[in-house]
Parts: sequence; structure tokens; C-alpha cells
Amino acid sequence: MTPWLVRWMRPLIQRDLKRQRIDHLDIQGLDHLRGAIDDGVGILITPNHSFHYDSYVLIETSHRVHLPFHFMTAWQVFQLSTPFQRWMLQRHGCFSVDRESSDTRALKRSIEILSESRHPLVIFPEGDIYHHSDRVSPFRDGAAAIALSASKRASRKVVVIPCSLKCFYLNDPTPSLNETLNRLEQSLHWRPRPNLPLDARVYRIAEGLLTLKEMEYMGQSHRGGLVERIGGLANYVLDRLEDKQGRPRGIESIPERVRDARRSIIQQMDESDLNDEQTETLNADMEDLFFVIQLYSYPGDYVSEKPVIERVAETLDKFEEDVLKADYPGVRGPRRVVVRFGMPLEIPKERGGRGAIAEWTRRIENEVQAGLDVINASQKEAGC
Repeated sequence: MTPWLVRWMRPLIQRDLKRQRIDHLDIQGLDHLRGAIDDGVGILITPNHSFHYDSYVLIETSHRVHLPFHFMTAWQVFQLSTPFQRWMLQRHGCFSVDRESSDTRALKRSIEILSESRHPLVIFPEGDIYHHSDRVSPFRDGAAAIALSASKRASRKVVVIPCSLKCFYLNDPTPSLNETLNRLEQSLHWRPRPNLPLDARVYRIAEGLLTLKEMEYMGQSHRGGLVERIGGLANYVLDRLEDKQGRPRGIESIPERVRDARRSIIQQMDESDLNDEQTETLNADMEDLFFVIQLYSYPGDYVSEKPVIERVAETLDKFEEDVLKADYPGVRGPRRVVVRFGMPLEIPKERGGRGAIAEWTRRIENEVQAGLDVINASQKEAGC
């Protein structure tokens, strides 16, 4: 990290936020973060990962406390960047992690930061951007494991500060959403139905896409609600892959099963004597795992539970990326982002029993979800 360069680059970060129409930041609970910095403790910030450029929001937030943050960053981000972009990421405190393996270098770096550095460390425990900011996806256990390991080794306190992030539109984005829905319906060779409510159009498209995928993988479409059908298709694909790998069918969560299956495929890909047919089969298996994660990112009842404009827009953001193959979803209008820091959670020096990591993972996840609930409640009270 090069703090003076982070400060010097602030106008460019602000420019990119403006391009994304993130026009206003409402930062709540900043005193919790400032107090932990003043106390000189190791700080792990654990935000939900609900939209693109949320890391830019946190970089801008770091300027409010005059102390840049470190960011644990998926290695794919570095792989897809130019040499200059990689250098700039590192200068901004980013370091890569391979989430598919035991990345001891990333683990060691994280523990060093929490044990010794004044600068907070940011880890997104969800791992991926799921585009449903009202509900956190189950947190991976890496963040809690790192915090517990650092606390055990450090000569100072280590705290976790839960962080909740949520976007709100400042103007009604319905015209832009209808335009995106038109494109999605046309991609299915359907006639656009602008006369229907937004949520009804979203669910027509979801039913159509799911039916096509059921036909592709299972040979027939299935009856039932979207939640059951999505889960059924995801489990069908995973069961088939686990059977092929000679592994017992998993009882863990879908992300954990995908992680384990992906590790097995990567190990097979590392073998030097694979022929073209075997390589093609493994690549197809990897694509199936990517599809399962795509399925998992659609809860099925997210819009119907509360058909507010933000939930509709988030779902269409996903459709744009997954169906229309956009690198990033369209910018639909000016937005306000709320960043809420919770009370610091002090990590005990003693790691505890075998379930300590799982217990702390759940606790951190619950605190981030509670912060989102407070943000939404405040928005409702304000009549927005």
C-alpha cells in the first residue's frame, strides 16, 4: 500500500463513482470505526457484497477516516487486469487470494495486517456479488477463521466491524428497467409486454429461462414454485458431478459443494497427460459449476416477497450479466449508497472449540444482516 498515492487518486475514484451514478454516500456508525482506529486494535471490516463498485465506495469511505484500507481480492480480478491496473490495485492495498485452494500466502498476509498494521482489512465474506442486497448470502468461513487466528497470535486486540451496504435510487428508474425487460423478452424471441407490471415481467422471464435450463439438463420442465425448481436443478447438476467424481453427494451448502467439486476438477486439470477430450469434459464440468452458482444467486422469491424498485433492479442487473452477457449492468439513474458500520466485535484470544469458526461466521453474518434491516427500516420511516 502507498497511502499518499491512495490520497492522490481520490478524484479518480470519485469520478468512477459519478460515472456509476453513485451521487451520494450516507455513512452511518463511522464513530465505531474511528474509535477502533484510535484504540490501535487490529480491524477486520466485513461488508456484504451486493453491487459492483462497492469497493470504490469503501475506498471513498476510508478517506473520511484518513486511513486507507487493505482489501482481500479474488485472484481473478488481478488476472483480468492490465499490468498497470495490477500495480495500482496493490498500491491501494489490494492483495490476491485463491479461494479454491488453501492460499497460505493470503492467509499469512491477512494475519500480519490484523496483528500489526494500523490500516483496517476488508474481506467480503459472501465471496461473490449476488445482487440481492436485502439478504446476505451465507458467509464463507474464511473471514472468521482469519480473525480468530490473528487474535490468537497478535499482541493487541482484534475486532470485527460488521459493515452493511445498500443502494437506493434517487429517481424512478422504471423507464430504464422497462427497456432492459424489452431486450430480455426479445432475447427469448418473445414480444415485449410493457403493459404488465415490472415484477410480473420479471417472473415471466425467470419462468421461461428456468424451463429452458431444465430442458437442457433434465430433459423436461418441472412443476412447482421457482424456489423449489431452482434448488432442484442446482442439486441435480451437483449430484451428477459428484457421482462422476466418485465423491459422496454433499450435505453442505451449495457454495461449499461447488467449491469442493471445483477443487477436484482443478486437480485433474493439473495432470499433464490429459487428452483433448478429457480437457473438454473438465471444462464443461467447470461451466456446469458456474451455472450452479448462477442458479444459487437467484433466491426465487426475492422480488415477490417485497416488489420494491431496488429488488426488481437488482434482479435485472443479474439478468443483464447472465442472459445478455453484459460485463456490468446498465446504469439506471442516480443512486444513494448507505454504508453502516456496526459495533466492533472483539475476537477472543482463545480460539474456542471446534465450532468456533462456524459460530463466529454466523454471528458476523447476522450482524451484517441486522445492519441492512436497520437501513431499510430507516428508509421506510423516512417515507422514501
